[in-house]
Amino acid sequence: MKFSLGTFSREDGRRFAALCFGERVLPLEAVHADAMRYGAGWSAGASVLDLLQDWTENLAVLRILAQQLPPQHPSALAMSSLRVHAPVDLPRQVLCTGANYRKHVVDLTLDMGVGPPGLEGDALRKWAEDMMDERLANGEPYVFPKLPSAITGAFDPVVLPATTHKPDWELELAVIIGRRARNVRREDALDYVAGYSVVNDISARDLIARTDYKMLGTDWLRSKSPPTFMPFGPTLVPACFVPDPQHLRITLKLNGQTMQDESTADMLFDVARQIEYISSHVELWPGDLIATGSPAGNGTHYNRFLRDGDVMDAEIEGLGRQHNACVPEPRGQ
Repeated sequence: MKFSLGTFSREDGRRFAALCFGERVLPLEAVHADAMRYGAGWSAGASVLDLLQDWTENLAVLRILAQQLPPQHPSALAMSSLRVHAPVDLPRQVLCTGANYRKHVVDLTLDMGVGPPGLEGDALRKWAEDMMDERLANGEPYVFPKLPSAITGAFDPVVLPATTHKPDWELELAVIIGRRARNVRREDALDYVAGYSVVNDISARDLIARTDYKMLGTDWLRSKSPPTFMPFGPTLVPACFVPDPQHLRITLKLNGQTMQDESTADMLFDVARQIEYISSHVELWPGDLIATGSPAGNGTHYNRFLRDGDVMDAEIEGLGRQHNACVPEPRGQ
């Protein structure tokens, strides 16, 4: 039986991990005795991050639990009655792959007029497309860190700080690591994935480039990591239930209008290549999150950025939905 994992809280604010069957939530602490009978080694209060530390063994027990427990277990709760937190609460490392969708980068090239002097229109598009083909053939992913303190829940408000005038949406497929990974080969990379989820890598477009000293290049701290700039969830869907992460539809609506509607098939560097590249430079740990890039249709393309009162509704096929209202940051914070 298909299930996902999430982190939730009731009115008392205490967070707990749970098995999710659609909109039904079964706290793992309520079925801990059953889990122990099937060989579980986790504590009654284990978090999703705890479960990911021995993912292969724990997944096997979770799959048995999902098969053996009745669909309408007396301890099951409606997800709508709970606060939904990030499913992994919290990852120790968050890594983001930028400029990773072919059409997105080509569109940005045209929108921003970046390219050789004198090129425009179809000629500029052809130049950008050729550049992307060359990058795919001979280039590497472009990856940067984002602070875990930016993470918020899938239904929480996104707080727009006064420091930016161009906050932008970037819906992305999230990869959650299930094994320590270092120098992983591309052909083995998906074996290191625990599951998939949804993230929105909110970005302050006007704060990415440093203008005071251009040689510094990009400033990911101020542009990517303000609080709530990464809605994550609602749940973690185990990789065994996602046949092909490179064929998932990504959709984001702003105030009901579709802005992003693309497939993960448009990635330049697929999930496996990203894991190979990242693990060649750093060590990935269980529970770490990789945001794999955003497809075409960001606010930069429309010259329309997030404002107070906006509502984003986002979905990735088979992984769930997000609903985030935009609010201003309170003064004095």
